[in-house]
Amino acid sequence: MSVELNHRITGEGAPLILLHGLFGSLENLGGIARRLQDDWQIHALDQRNHGSSPHTETMDYPTMASDVIAYMDRQGIDKACILGHSMGGKVAMQVALQAPARVERVIVADIAPVSYKPRHDAILEGLKSIDLNAVASRQDADQRLAEQVDALATRQFLLKNLERVPRDEQSEGGPLFRWRLNLPVIDACYGNLSQAPEGDGPYQGPVLFLKGADSAYIQEKHREAIQQLFPAAELRVIQDTGHWLHAEKPDTFAALCRRFLAGD
Repeated sequence: MSVELNHRITGEGAPLILLHGLFGSLENLGGIARRLQDDWQIHALDQRNHGSSPHTETMDYPTMASDVIAYMDRQGIDKACILGHSMGGKVAMQVALQAPARVERVIVADIAPVSYKPRHDAILEGLKSIDLNAVASRQDADQRLAEQVDALATRQFLLKNLERVPRDEQSEGGPLFRWRLNLPVIDACYGNLSQAPEGDGPYQGPVLFLKGADSAYIQEKHREAIQQLFPAAELRVIQDTGHWLHAEKPDTFAALCRRFLAGD
């Protein structure tokens, strides 16, 4: 069953839906939204179990795609362009495969339509290791997370999900912080999130895959899977970027999106 996703709408024009990656929120693509909102109406969504969207016990790509389609129905959007990064890219692909008549164009940022081996074990273990009852500050949480996650930038990104419990909701001796994301369900459903999107047939519309040159998420061996599911797909590589290509070179990323969305 679909859930009503938290969202932010900015700009004017044809609808463009933005979908963030795993452990993220609608804030992650904010820089791209600001660069594109002069020409498109941006619909930035928190996906289920992330950000301020509802927590649920299920999490897989068909269900998450249904959330997006239900959002479009509530907003009166018959057809939209969709841009997704990483997990959000898989959701975007699933929407296109599941409801091709609802999708104008798709931009997939640094992910392929394939199953991946687990890549986030250390992150999940690190997040689960944080005893919220013992956290008095973000620094406390960061120190514990650092035992599993070395990269400061990654820890800073992950800890954006840690929010202080409002004073009127705090209980004596209870935690001062809580997770915005639904960590137990994300952990339990991680296997689903590693899987490939799937549908009854290929999506024939225009699809742009954007790859970070230094990232291994899209490889030559994935070309066949891309062409089978998205025969009209094209690939562009952004040099000197990794998996976070939209944050590392936002102007280049946005320019490529702009040209593709305009049909150039």
